[in-house]
Amino acid sequence: MVSTVQNVAIDCADAYELARFWGGVTGRPLPPGTGPGDRETQVILPTGLSLYFNEVPEPKSCKNRLHLCLRPETSREDEVERLLGLGATVVADRREADGSGWAVLADPEGNEFCVLRSASDRAATAS
Repeated sequence: MVSTVQNVAIDCADAYELARFWGGVTGRPLPPGTGPGDRETQVILPTGLSLYFNEVPEPKSCKNRLHLCLRPETSREDEVERLLGLGATVVADRREADGSGWAVLADPEGNEFCVLRSASDRAATAS
């Protein structure tokens, strides 16, 4: 017997706003009837896994021990720019001159996540 991962739970100060950000990141709509003031909501990914947002009273206080890694359909550079436009911030730039590496960003509540190279980025730098 095994367990299946149902969702990734993300504690937050504003479930609706953080879900809107991640809905924009993933291109997925929020569930019908979701709105400002909702204390919990989710973004359901095409795989069936969901990002579950739950309001908690305590603020984020340290680096995430678990984070999401995104593999964009477009180039890593274009995706980083798009995510910055949605409200992400740069935490650390691990991109290398040879095209390898990743960018560490944070969502509007400070949760870190990585943007990896896309398949086309990897193919362009393959030897």
